[in-house]
Amino acid sequence: MMQMVRFLVLAIVMMLCLSQSSRSADHVDGPAASADPAADITDVFAWMSPDAQRVFLIMSLTRNAMTASRFSNSVQYVFHTTSRPSFGAPPSPEVTIICTFNQAQIIQCWAGNDEYVTGDASIIDGIVSDDGKFRVFAGLRNDAFFFNLAGFRETGRMVASAAASLQFDPAGCPLLDAATSTALVTQLGTAPGGGPAVNNFDRFNVLAIVIAIDKSIVTKNGPILSFWGSTNRP
Repeated sequence: MMQMVRFLVLAIVMMLCLSQSSRSADHVDGPAASADPAADITDVFAWMSPDAQRVFLIMSLTRNAMTASRFSNSVQYVFHTTSRPSFGAPPSPEVTIICTFNQAQIIQCWAGNDEYVTGDASIIDGIVSDDGKFRVFAGLRNDAFFFNLAGFRETGRMVASAAASLQFDPAGCPLLDAATSTALVTQLGTAPGGGPAVNNFDRFNVLAIVIAIDKSIVTKNGPILSFWGSTNRP
């Protein structure tokens, strides 16, 4: 059993070292988090609009959400952002985006000291602030995280078969030649033996809070933006 765990950890380390970008995913939790699904974050996502004028932030909650699933009226849903002028520079104080719901699922969201919206954010276009710089959607959506389970397992098998011969750099990443690296990355994105990958999270729903905000509001200290999400009971 310990050897299987070691191989799984090694596979994850290799995938992280090969990845060009990072996402957060947490879809199976312990009893405490599972007992409080409205406060259980499954994923967070962030990206820029094509014109680089807006930032999009998503917090997904409640694995396998149903039409009856609801955001909690006793939880603060918080997007934490900091900005800096360059990589490695000290970050700014946080600009937080805080959202709360009442029992009727009416949302209130504050973005720092600049923006505020309130209303029924489950409509398709969400709700928008008076100046148009802050838009919020909150409701049931298909899980946006793509997970190729069969490809992941096959990649793990490939790693396990190569584990005994691997060497590692000081950061703990395995030293791979270009052919091996390409084979592993390709397998992560395809079905075993080739062919299109299958998304095992397809048709699983989550409750999603989706933010579209003017970049200037969250990058006051420079263009490098950091972001994380939290749920808090006041």
